Amino acid sequence: MSWTTPADLRQQVQRRWDRGELLAARVTGEELFPLPLRLRRPGSRELAEDFDAVRQWVQRLVPADRAERGYGFEIQWRTVNHRVHGRNELPAGAVVPTAADALRLIGRSQDATRFDALCGQSLGEFPELSSWLARRPLTALEHAGEWDRVLAVLRYFRAYPRPGVYLRQLEIPGVDTKFIEARRKLLMELLDEVLPASAMRAEATGARRFAERYGLRREPALVRFRVLDPSCAIAGLTDLSVPAEEFQALAPRVKTVFITENKTNGLAFPAHPQALVLFGLGYGLDRLAEVPWLHDVRVAYWGDIDTHGFAMLDRLRRVFPHAQSLLMDRATLEAHRSLWTTEPREYRYLDDLAHLAESEATLFDDLRWDRLGERVRLEQERVGFRWLLDRLSGFSAQN
Repeated sequence: MSWTTPADLRQQVQRRWDRGELLAARVTGEELFPLPLRLRRPGSRELAEDFDAVRQWVQRLVPADRAERGYGFEIQWRTVNHRVHGRNELPAGAVVPTAADALRLIGRSQDATRFDALCGQSLGEFPELSSWLARRPLTALEHAGEWDRVLAVLRYFRAYPRPGVYLRQLEIPGVDTKFIEARRKLLMELLDEVLPASAMRAEATGARRFAERYGLRREPALVRFRVLDPSCAIAGLTDLSVPAEEFQALAPRVKTVFITENKTNGLAFPAHPQALVLFGLGYGLDRLAEVPWLHDVRVAYWGDIDTHGFAMLDRLRRVFPHAQSLLMDRATLEAHRSLWTTEPREYRYLDDLAHLAESEATLFDDLRWDRLGERVRLEQERVGFRWLLDRLSGFSAQN
C-alpha cells in the first residue's frame, strides 16, 4: 500500500529543512505553522476490500501522533460511516502545530538555536545580511563554528575598504591568510551585501579575483622572455621574468620580438640577431597593448595551427596591426601531416576573424569548416626544429 507512514510525514518536514525554509522563516518572520502535511489515505474501495490493512495502517500512525509522543505532527481525524464496517474514526490529515514540534521531529532543535544566535550576532552589526541569511541559512549554519572570524573579516573591510595591501598583510585578530583563501566564495557573497558599490570592482567576479574585487594587492603579472642575441643582453642576463609594468618601460635594444605560447618553444628558440622571444602569455597577450616600444619593432606570432591559434593571432593584430605570423601557414601544416592532432571542441573558434591576411583567413576557413579533416590541429611544439631554423633564415632575409 502507498498510504503515508510516520516516516513519510517526517520526511516532508525534513525536506522543508533541507530547502532552508524552516530557518529562513526565523529571519523573515514568515508564518509556516501550523504546517499542513500531505497524507495519502485509503479510499472507499480499500476500506471495503481490505479493512485489516487499513486498521494496521492506523495502528502504525497512532504511536507517532503528538498526542502520544508529546511532539511532532498531529493527526486530524474524521468519522467514516461504512455500510460494511460501520462507524470508524480514521486519519484524514496531519499538521505540525509549531516550529518547535517540527525541529524536534527531525532532530534539529539545537541547530535552530545555533542559527538564532548566529543571526542575532550578525544582524545587530550587519543588518544588511538579513536577506542573505534568509537565502542561505544552511550555508551560514555550516560555518557557525567559525562565524566570529567571518564577521571579523566583514568588519575589517567595512572599516578599511579597498585597503591596497597584500592578503598576507591584513591585520584581523584570529584570522590568517589561509582562512580567507579557503572561504573566498562565502566571503564574497557576504562582502557584496555589506559593502557599498564604491568599495568593490564589479567586473572582478569569481573567487580567483577576490583580491581584485575588494582592493587588495595582487601578485604582479610576470612577462617571461629570452634575449636571442647576446649583444642585446640586459645587464648580462638573457632569460628573465619581470613584472608587466617593468617590461613596459624596458625598451631593449632589439628590432624583432617573437611571441610563442609554448614554454618549451620559448626556451629552445634559436639565436636570432637583435631579437627576443616572449612566451607563456596565453590570454595575457592583451597586456602587451600597454607596451609602447612594441609598436616600433617587428612582431611575429607563432601559435598552433588551429582555429584557436588564428583567433589569438587576430587578437594580437587588433593591438599590433603590423604583427606577422610565423609557421602558421599551409606549407607548414602539410609538411607535418603525420603529426596532426584533434582540436578540442570547447576551444574551437567559429566566428569570423577580421584581422587575418588573405592566406591566413583561407586556411582558418578550411580548419573551422573541417575541409582538411575533422578538427585538424598542428600544435606548435610538433613543428620540426630544422623547419623552424629554415623559416627563421628566410625571416631574417626579410629584414
